Amino acid sequence: MFTLVPGSDFGIDALAAIERVGARTVPWEEACRRSYDLIVAASPKGELRLLRGRRVLLPHGAGFNKTVRGEGSDDSASGLDPAFLVRDGEVLAALYALAHPSQVDRLAAVSPRAAEHAVVVGDPTLERILASRSRREAYRAALGTGARKLIVMTSTWGPESLLRRRPELPAELAARLPYDSYQLALVAHPNERNRTSPFDLVEQLAPALDAGMVLAGAYEEWGAVLIAADAVITDHGSTALYAAALDRPLIGACDGGAELIPGSPMGEVLAHCPGLDDPGGVEGAIAAHRPGAVRALAKAAFAEQGRALDRLREELYALLGLEPPDGPATVRLLPDPRPPVRAPAAFAVRTRVGDHTVRVERFPAHTGASGQHLAVEYDAADERHAQSAGLLYRRAGQAPVRPYSATWTADGWIAHVLDQYPGCRTAGVVMSPSWCLVRDRRGPLLSLRVGPCREDGLLLRTDPAAVLSGVHAWPAAHRDLPAEVTCVIGDRSYPVRVEPATAGEATAAL
Repeated sequence: MFTLVPGSDFGIDALAAIERVGARTVPWEEACRRSYDLIVAASPKGELRLLRGRRVLLPHGAGFNKTVRGEGSDDSASGLDPAFLVRDGEVLAALYALAHPSQVDRLAAVSPRAAEHAVVVGDPTLERILASRSRREAYRAALGTGARKLIVMTSTWGPESLLRRRPELPAELAARLPYDSYQLALVAHPNERNRTSPFDLVEQLAPALDAGMVLAGAYEEWGAVLIAADAVITDHGSTALYAAALDRPLIGACDGGAELIPGSPMGEVLAHCPGLDDPGGVEGAIAAHRPGAVRALAKAAFAEQGRALDRLREELYALLGLEPPDGPATVRLLPDPRPPVRAPAAFAVRTRVGDHTVRVERFPAHTGASGQHLAVEYDAADERHAQSAGLLYRRAGQAPVRPYSATWTADGWIAHVLDQYPGCRTAGVVMSPSWCLVRDRRGPLLSLRVGPCREDGLLLRTDPAAVLSGVHAWPAAHRDLPAEVTCVIGDRSYPVRVEPATAGEATAAL
């Protein structure tokens, strides 16, 4: 059974999370009237001592890295505050299940009596993350990352958090990092979601979400997103320690101010990782990463790696006077994360053209990024962008099948769009991940066959709409057809065969 200790400003979403998994909740007043064989909590705060039974305290987050002003004793680490560990001479918990021997030492320094009940078991959350590492490619596929680098921002809660100190950072990164090179994601602490409401957080983040940023779920999903990440931009929140244990490149966005405890594991991580003074400096920070360096720092927060669930089970069963089940504890792998709920439909496109090469960089147009032409997805972007587009395109096969319908052919739709939008120079259709049809006002209908980039045994594909932008920028003087053109997108080369479309291709249904 689950109950919620009164007094938290952030309890509503906790109850909602319990309901989502189908667990039974008990009102606090009822919980206090009963006795229990085991009481497991992740925080010593509130009137936990009113619950009758053996109490077990698990760590709240990775390590004890920050102090929360206005709660308990000044300058005490949240979770190690003596004001909450011993009340009226009574030790709060029968067992303090800690993640690292250094945490036992820190507990003994503030409460020797509580430390007598401390045992190192490791971190159960890290156990699930490490066990799920083999699903990295599945997580990236679920997110739609492809060959892009996934940059994950993590924000704790409170006045020193990334979302409070640098609320503009997600939108700045969306405007500075090319869309076909980078995917963005944000892991926000549940308290930050509940400070106002999830609705308000989504509104605050709208520019970045409209640019395709992933807002990771607050419970299991964030761990999968960390596994999928290529780099993590962080504040002083302990989520970054899990990324460090995965040896992901870490970039500090803000220093934690007076909340961060000097010498704590998170303090050491931030002291040794590069800072993000300029949103355009992400690539340099990634290049500076030395494999193994941040993982070594995370060892100060996590012991018993690979054994944490077994150790925790041993201690809990011993507390109950029972023999644990035979065999190792089962680690449930993390579920797939959800893809972005929004995608940009208008891009400011920068191109550089050579004899048989076109380099393409796209940026979501609403971020204010500049470009040589505007590429707009028809029926997905607003009319203001469509009227200004140099390239209009659509994706075939997205209309539902109905008993009565009218369906464009590819050439018919392209001719219609060029007629309806006189300012548009080029119109195209993405027919499949490897085939597009495109025509400008002065030329014939062209068929584009887009090959994959072959890299380290992988076949990497790009968004064919980026190839349409490359052909849009390719001068007509170079079009001695058929032709082989290389589109460089996201610093990878994709071979494109350009030839006149056949009659069958022209009349293909959309």
